[in-house]
Amino acid sequence: MCGIVGYIGKRDVAPLLLEGLQRLEYRGYDSAGIVVTSPKTAGLKMVKAKGRVRDLEAKVPARFKGTTGIAHTRWATHGAPSDVNAHPHLDAEGKVAVVHNGIIDNAGDLRRKLEADGVEFLSETDTEVLTHLIARSQAETLEEKVRAALRLVEGTYGIAVLHADFPDRIVVARNGSPVVLGIGEKEMFVASDVAALVTHTRQIVTLDDGEMATLKADDFRTYTTEGTRTTAEPTTVEWEAESYDMGGHDTYMHKEIHEQADAVDRVLRGRIDDRFATVHLGGINLDAREARAVRRVKILGCGTSYHAGMIGAQMIEELARIPADAEPASEFRYRNAVVDPDTLYIAVSQSGETYDVLAAVQELKRKGARVLGVVNVVGSAIAREADGGIYVHAGPEVCVVSTKCFTNTTVAFALLALHLGRIRDLSVRDGKRIIEGLRKLPEQISEIMKQEEEIKKLAQSYAEARSMLFIGRVRGYPVAREASLKLKEVSYIHAEAYPASELKHGPLALIEPALPTVAIVPDDDLLEKNRAAMEEIKARSGRILAVAHQEQEKADQTIVVPKNEDELDPILMGIPLQLLAYHTALALGRDIDKPRNLAKSVTVE
Repeated sequence: MCGIVGYIGKRDVAPLLLEGLQRLEYRGYDSAGIVVTSPKTAGLKMVKAKGRVRDLEAKVPARFKGTTGIAHTRWATHGAPSDVNAHPHLDAEGKVAVVHNGIIDNAGDLRRKLEADGVEFLSETDTEVLTHLIARSQAETLEEKVRAALRLVEGTYGIAVLHADFPDRIVVARNGSPVVLGIGEKEMFVASDVAALVTHTRQIVTLDDGEMATLKADDFRTYTTEGTRTTAEPTTVEWEAESYDMGGHDTYMHKEIHEQADAVDRVLRGRIDDRFATVHLGGINLDAREARAVRRVKILGCGTSYHAGMIGAQMIEELARIPADAEPASEFRYRNAVVDPDTLYIAVSQSGETYDVLAAVQELKRKGARVLGVVNVVGSAIAREADGGIYVHAGPEVCVVSTKCFTNTTVAFALLALHLGRIRDLSVRDGKRIIEGLRKLPEQISEIMKQEEEIKKLAQSYAEARSMLFIGRVRGYPVAREASLKLKEVSYIHAEAYPASELKHGPLALIEPALPTVAIVPDDDLLEKNRAAMEEIKARSGRILAVAHQEQEKADQTIVVPKNEDELDPILMGIPLQLLAYHTALALGRDIDKPRNLAKSVTVE
């Protein structure tokens, strides 16, 4: 959550920081702020504003010059959105400025101690505690002041610190919340996401937990919070600045839905092995003997990633015949789960920084488990913590609501299921069948996109619904879960997902003409069972929209999806429902790329 951007060099800093905040606004957008200084300027200058980055930009005066600065766009945790609660936060003398992502767990205790010492707080935030701790430190250098403050705090943080007495540097630190350095020519950048950096540099350094850095215009150094020097080698960002632009679309969500055919082609490229009817997944660091020793697979994710994991678990069971299930990482890490040495754990996260997933990975590693990561962002925390994994290569996803990354993650799971299956008992014939199905996916996704106008009309007819029910069986149920979430996230219409087999056990009480039902009806061995569920709904005057491989007589409308292999059908069946959610939100005038109360990368609990 929240976005940090900073710069030190020779350029006028305010325009650079405001541009960076615009690129990070998907990480938080209820308030924003900026503070600047320079070696030639006395003190710090700050502007903050409740609302979007454009509201901050309107308040920045014309003469707001500096060559060093930090800025922040906020997603509120402690304290409501307001000018006062916006970051950066200053100490009483106006010498120290801090921007912070994360949560300080012991902020209440520290605040009470500081207040007892006479400190007056202006905001309700946990971050202001850090500012006063740094300002009150008697250490001689800024690095030592920050280190002394961090020794007192418990929780997660990604911070950037300016000090009026040290205008030649920015000090940053990370524990559980991403911090990325950008290496330029006699200038340095820092951000919580490479999206803010790629316009200016593609050479980056990603800090590890417990690591700090000092940035000067012509140099940087990294070290632990204990002060031990670390070695940081810059890497090159895969994506260029144009990847983060809208590319002629009205919203990022629309663009990213339409990028899915190309994105799926990328995740398949170079991985298919026709000779042995399998795939190459060298990054999983799991040889054939180790793969055959796996007795169970446990997939951990949150939100959309959890739903992708549900689809992945089904494919692994079907193709590899290994018992598999998915669980919310946020629940797993708190239930003191039994960690089995014969279980392969898979952590799923678009950003690779999702805090609940990362914490689960760290707990599993502590207990000796083997953990793979399925992530989109190269070099992210989960990618570095895991024993191996699969990059899904969806490309930058800017809209808060995930679409193409969900689809690519399900395809990545299909690759893993095929890989494990061919090592075990999946026949060459079935391996070739799945490969042929995978190769069809990009073209079939393009076919679905041709139905957008018809789906748009359907969405307009459903936009007046106050609630919707999504149902599916076995392969269709995770699709229903994800489609329900998409509609909730972007349109704010209440939606529930249930297994179609559970209708008689309670949900049928809800059925009435005012409650539309979306039924996921693949043409598989449960087709007649799904049709029976629709019969039950129609008998109670319910309205049905079916997503199916052929027109459904009992449905009021049907979105027909191209047929693939049974195991791969769920990958395609959710895509028209992304379009349905998008156009429903559009009809309702929602802020599609930045839904209320949500942010893209959930790096706090």
